[in-house]
Amino acid sequence: MKFGILGAGNIAQTMANTISKMAGIESYAVASRDISKANAFATKNGFKKAYGSYEELVQDEEVELIYIATPHSHHYMQAKLCIEHGKPVLCEKAFTATAKQAKEILALAKEKNVFITEAIWTRYMPSRERIQTIIESGMIGRVTSITANLGYAIPEKGRLGDPELAGGALLDLGVYPINFAHMIFGSDYSEVSSTALLTDRGVDSMNSITLSYTDGKMATLHSTFHARTNRMGVVSGTEGYMEIQNINNCEEIRVYNSREELIQKEEFQDQITGYEYEVEACVEAMKNGQIECAQMPHAETIRIMELMDSLRKQWGVIYPWDETDN
Repeated sequence: MKFGILGAGNIAQTMANTISKMAGIESYAVASRDISKANAFATKNGFKKAYGSYEELVQDEEVELIYIATPHSHHYMQAKLCIEHGKPVLCEKAFTATAKQAKEILALAKEKNVFITEAIWTRYMPSRERIQTIIESGMIGRVTSITANLGYAIPEKGRLGDPELAGGALLDLGVYPINFAHMIFGSDYSEVSSTALLTDRGVDSMNSITLSYTDGKMATLHSTFHARTNRMGVVSGTEGYMEIQNINNCEEIRVYNSREELIQKEEFQDQITGYEYEVEACVEAMKNGQIECAQMPHAETIRIMELMDSLRKQWGVIYPWDETDN
């Protein structure tokens, strides 16, 4: 499969490192608004083509899958450009800036019968199935609560603080604890309560979210770009609990009984970067003629974007697209 990357920043570099080690994936084309940057990226990573515009990339008839590796503020227009040219898309999280944008993109993909999925890598990792298997085994009893956090001390990163770039901890970091909760408990919550600390530019730098479910379960989630947190997820049940070390790239699962004795441990280290699983899922879905991945269905992408919209509304975090999107 001839792979194209739209954008040539840090996350694009991680994907380039990934596909260079994957069988059946060709590092074919990269596009940047700066042709010198595209050329440097192509030379470094062995890409055959380098383009100085995104339009050139989507017009290349040989490109078979495009990975969008730009800030989420740009995803709507770029995904739309790809789909209108019939190019399948693997779009980095957060999928878009707003739920309305996500709905429009996914409706267009359905209309044009073009594949697209959100590159929220935790959805595709083998650890996801192992977590679910442990829960279903009854090893920790009936699961009643979840806690999850993700935080890095990166307030200096300009993109995160800029509302024009859909900044804030929520869309960049909080999306992982939210997906963690959704993967285990689903989206049938009856109440959402939250609080956030806003910057002087009006985006959230730290937040806490509690999801209360109709069946009595609860998920407590936290994200921040003011501190390095332990990035841990804890799934608690009536007979024990499970610790997931690093919820955005699971390194280890530890299972404890009600006496806090370690009864099982699994490690997850045999990977290229972790991005390979989402690429493999794209290849498999496209081979089967599907326009979405089972690991991250379109409906789930929309649900999470709707939740994040509602959280921003609670906090008073306003993006430039909000007025036109409501």
